[in-house]
Amino acid sequence: MSLAFNLDEEVRLATTNADRERIDELANLYSLVLSLNYLERAYVRDSITAAQYAPACTRLLAQYKTIIKLVGDAVPSLDAFMQEYRMDCTAAAHRLKVGVPATVEHAAEESGSGGAETAKWVAETTQNFITFMDALKLKLRAKDQLHPLLTDLMSGYTRFKNSNEWEGRPKILHWLITLNQMRASEEITEEQSRQMLFDVEHAYSEFFRSLSSSH
Repeated sequence: MSLAFNLDEEVRLATTNADRERIDELANLYSLVLSLNYLERAYVRDSITAAQYAPACTRLLAQYKTIIKLVGDAVPSLDAFMQEYRMDCTAAAHRLKVGVPATVEHAAEESGSGGAETAKWVAETTQNFITFMDALKLKLRAKDQLHPLLTDLMSGYTRFKNSNEWEGRPKILHWLITLNQMRASEEITEEQSRQMLFDVEHAYSEFFRSLSSSH
């Protein structure tokens, strides 16, 4: 028995609408990871400014969260997806793991800022600390409750260029990564909550000691 093939016939990757949608979603995820990798490399090479980088990175991270929900079980993990499609995108993988732009992950070099602007940053960061600690004390445990608050805290915290020297910075970043890797409905344990509160309270005290010593 022989099979006849029509070489002029278009090869179809999908035969149903569901298959087509799944392939489109996987293609979108692939292109997003590539785009983010190019963006990260451009920022590291100073090909773009922080002002250009930050909003673009934030947008891609938000799109990733949407796409990863759409692909569902088709992508068990980002590492598995990148391995399957032979993607060498370590910069994008790190950024997606952290979940915030590099401008938030690392301390900014804003030494030239005026007193009024610095005072505003101090007030905002103080409020972010208090809001997050109150959330833990009020028994908020879900990722979708805590992650936005901790992201705001980290964004303000890293505006201060000497935050790279603070012991609290890697601890806050650790918890930010931990939350980022959880599903939206997942919750931290009671033990994690206590440790998180302890670490954030320590960082809060250190933050104020540093401000006092700089004057």
